[in-house]
Amino acid sequence: MKDDRLSQFRDAHSDRSSAEQVPDTAQTRAPAYRLAFADPDFMLRDELRPVRLQLELLKPELILNERGIESTVVLFGGARIPEPANKASARTETLADLSRYYDEARKFARLITEKSMATYGRELVVATGGGPGVMEAGNRGAADAGGASIGLNIVLPHEQAPNEYVTPGLCFNFHYFAIRKMHFLMRAKAICVFPGGFGTLDETFEALTLIQTDRMNKVPFLLFGEAFWRSIINWEALSEAGTISAEDLELFRFVETAEEAIEAIDTWPAS
Repeated sequence: MKDDRLSQFRDAHSDRSSAEQVPDTAQTRAPAYRLAFADPDFMLRDELRPVRLQLELLKPELILNERGIESTVVLFGGARIPEPANKASARTETLADLSRYYDEARKFARLITEKSMATYGRELVVATGGGPGVMEAGNRGAADAGGASIGLNIVLPHEQAPNEYVTPGLCFNFHYFAIRKMHFLMRAKAICVFPGGFGTLDETFEALTLIQTDRMNKVPFLLFGEAFWRSIINWEALSEAGTISAEDLELFRFVETAEEAIEAIDTWPAS
């Protein structure tokens, strides 16, 4: 391997390779002898959690920087929302009705990706959680436009492989929810939220809280499906109770279609 580093010191790849070729003795077989950075058991110790957090933040950041990706448009939404062609298999009638948002997410992602490709894929790159449902629709729409998209997957007990439409070189896997959510928002120039469950709600309120408290710049924040969102959250009641300010209700807008969302992003007041 060609060493393109500026450092004059021997590189870690070479030492790892050399360490694998040492004579097989009682000493070299002992776990203590392993190079620390090449020792999986050591890296998984509880005491190494701060290091793993740092690595999980750093790895996607380096890759996204190397790919020249400067901004993203984030799509949150339910993993259980089916494609309309498969809505007959939905667990509930409500999920079957919500399948129309699969198509809206797909169309929206296609339209945004067409804008992204005008910047050679540097700006407004679609980013999803990389799973099924609305996430799949987002990555699929980007693929429809011939562009790249990001998938931020996470290890869960019951799921999930990344959907087939995520760009392979931009498909990441996480252990820590907190670091994953940071990557969702670090480059976000717009946030679009489709109907979903606990995970979608968690991501929605995390982002709204960061914007509300000025920990994050204001960006277009769109909730697809006003009837759904009003049926599960009484937004005005929060304001009337005084637990949020009336102006906090202006942090987001409701939209129904991909075209409405594009127009809202294009006309969103500058922060």
